[in-house]
Amino acid sequence: MKTSLYRKHIKLNAKIVDFAGYQMPINYPEGISKECDSVRKNLGIFDVSHMGQILVEGKNSFEFVQRLTTNDVSKIKDGQCQYTLFCNEDGGIIDDLILYKIKENRFMLVVNAANIDKDYKWIVGCNNADVKISNLSSDISLIALQGPNSRKILSNFAEFENFIDDLKFYHFEDISEKKDIKIISRTGYTGELGYEIYGSHSYIKSLWDKLINDCSISPIGLAARDILRLEMCYRLYGNDMDEKVTPFECDLGWVVDKEGDFLGRDNVMSKIKSDKKLISISMNERCVPRKGYKIYNLNDEIGYITSGTFSPTINKGIAMGYVDLEKFDSNNIFVKIRNKNLSADYVKGAFIKGNSLFE
Repeated sequence: MKTSLYRKHIKLNAKIVDFAGYQMPINYPEGISKECDSVRKNLGIFDVSHMGQILVEGKNSFEFVQRLTTNDVSKIKDGQCQYTLFCNEDGGIIDDLILYKIKENRFMLVVNAANIDKDYKWIVGCNNADVKISNLSSDISLIALQGPNSRKILSNFAEFENFIDDLKFYHFEDISEKKDIKIISRTGYTGELGYEIYGSHSYIKSLWDKLINDCSISPIGLAARDILRLEMCYRLYGNDMDEKVTPFECDLGWVVDKEGDFLGRDNVMSKIKSDKKLISISMNERCVPRKGYKIYNLNDEIGYITSGTFSPTINKGIAMGYVDLEKFDSNNIFVKIRNKNLSADYVKGAFIKGNSLFE
């Protein structure tokens, strides 16, 4: 499959790869390090149209999404977003997503590209209420403008200038016209000040051209996006979590409403204390700790890497991975790379500090 911006990427000489069944830009001619630097210091634009959008509406929609998701939907008002999870009856994570409360009894669920069909079928299968469920994924395009200068650029656009300065983190503005959804939210996957803009294919293509051609904004590919999210220790579904991992095991207990009655609750809550832990590490030698590499203490194998890369921002190999809590010693961490145990430091919180996320 191809997003509506595919031809734009070809024109920009992007390297194209398959990602979740979509032909997506992995990087552009300037290179991955330059792309990361643009987002951290200035701004960049991403095509994330492969993400899925599922609309839930009707008189019982609030109760339905409250039952579907682990977080407490009652905490958000119209025009607010919420990071949350779908869990199966065993407590494993079906997907992580962002829930948009457009208005009372009208919600948009933004899900991962690889999980669109799975999620939609699961949601429909859970529908025993008077709600309408629509998969809008093929009708909506999505771009992300990320970086410390993103607000400044968007303030020059007539459709955003009246509210962009006041749009708070995890809030959105619904500027939809008739039946076409058009939404801008202060969200992203980079850890920088940023916005995600949903709209019709024609609208997003036009906006992309203005941002690229008139504003000279650098396009950013999936490789840089993965580095940027890992620098912030943001999880990636399929790597750091899946249907065999519960929220507390991957340190996402903060998006679980402990008093809620969501699907899979009993088995989620039974794993509050787990025998494994998702940790973050930075390498002490110049190397790349890749997915699947084994983690050791002084003598024994204690875990494995789930996400790993080389960070051009801090000039180190960085990774997240699971370790056996009984054997874990934060002062003795090694990763086996090419039959050598290379030392690593345990990192609490994000690898990148002092960024523009809340500016």
